[in-house]
Amino acid sequence: MASVRGPREGGSTRAAGGGPQDGGQRDGRRGNPVASALAGSACISASAVFMKLSGTNAGTAAFLRCALALFVLVPLAWREVRRAGARPARRLLMDGCAGVLLGVDMVFWAAAVLDVGASVATVLLNVQVVVFPLLAWLVSGTRPSRRFVFMAPLMLAGVALASGAIGRPEPGSHPVAGVTFGTAAGVAYAGYLFLMRLGGGLGHTVTPVCVSTAAAAGAAAVMGGLWTGVDLGPGWPAWGWLIALALVGQVLAWLLITGALPRLAPNVGAALLLLQPVMAFALGVAIGERPTPLQAGGCVLVVAAVWHSSRTGRGGRVRRGGRGSAGGE
Repeated sequence: MASVRGPREGGSTRAAGGGPQDGGQRDGRRGNPVASALAGSACISASAVFMKLSGTNAGTAAFLRCALALFVLVPLAWREVRRAGARPARRLLMDGCAGVLLGVDMVFWAAAVLDVGASVATVLLNVQVVVFPLLAWLVSGTRPSRRFVFMAPLMLAGVALASGAIGRPEPGSHPVAGVTFGTAAGVAYAGYLFLMRLGGGLGHTVTPVCVSTAAAAGAAAVMGGLWTGVDLGPGWPAWGWLIALALVGQVLAWLLITGALPRLAPNVGAALLLLQPVMAFALGVAIGERPTPLQAGGCVLVVAAVWHSSRTGRGGRVRRGGRGSAGGE
């Protein structure tokens, strides 16, 4: 999940798992963008549940999620290249570098799911909403908005509550490890989004996702192999859940969202993406997770802070001389 900026603001759209797609208006005019964004959010929300139900370790889930998705993404990307032309080498390199960070994110995120549960781990990933504007400030000089500066401490407080680091955590969870892995995942994910923003556009929707997923598979194989090991024969029903994770959470979700967000107003897109942690929380409860009241309150605080910081100002006002406020003003 991520905050978004609309194409008319001079920036690009940032989506969970998908990069900015400046050419999305040309590629994806068919269908209802609101319905597509809702469906994509639902698919992403189910990812943590699929991962947990697979019963695999973090490295195995992250690697196989990406590797299995490539069986679908590669043919789609090949078809897109034949239609829209080849993607420049510089942008392919940017997609690959972003994918390495995505692989790191996926391994850490999967570890957080195992330590604090599917519902809470999805909320913890929202720390990227704090890191992304800071990266934009350091690299491109785009100052975060005052709203962002005000809301960031509240968001981090919500993360601490949601993880269970404050108060009594959910029985069987490991809040310190969970918040560490969840925060690391959010930082890596913010780097992924930032690089995808720099390299996005040119009418390609599937190709950047395909290249970044391939790079993520390589990064997850190396990192997961060194840390948790990668089991290439997890057996059934693990294979079934991992295939669902790849097809629903990796392919379908990202293609739906990257095609829909460029056609939505920034505040509408941001609000729809905020359904991801809400639905993930509900799905986590449905499979037997029982977050404490403090953790639930922390999740609400994070979602509220993200929503407020991602709202656009009246009239979608844009600061001159930049690509838009990184803080979502």
